[in-house]
Amino acid sequence: QVQLVESGGGLVQPGGSLRLSCAASGSIIRFIPAMTWYRQAAGKQRELVASITSGGSTEYADSVKGRFTITRDNAKNTVYLQMNSLKPEDTAVYYCNAQVTLVYGGKRNYWGQGTQVTVSS
Repeated sequence: QVQLVESGGGLVQPGGSLRLSCAASGSIIRFIPAMTWYRQAAGKQRELVASITSGGSTEYADSVKGRFTITRDNAKNTVYLQMNSLKPEDTAVYYCNAQVTLVYGGKRNYWGQGTQVTVSS
């Protein structure tokens, strides 16, 4: 199996910062071409926050540009999301996703368990 373990969520004041981490592991992983952060706020659909390829190309949702930074450690199969200048509207459950090339040649997507980020006074 492939496991994605997330950490770093919590409660912060508006304007504060958090760093989320997501580490993928599993003996069947051959390569992870892309890792992505999504979030889902209460009553809303899941949306893409940021993504990064193995080559370092990044994409961000307009709502987080200039405030969030996605990085990746390919050697550790780990993706990070540095979140600065947090706003109440950033409150959501954040999920990481990994596109995985498997050792036998298949491709699958895997999801982390989600971590709650709450921005409130």
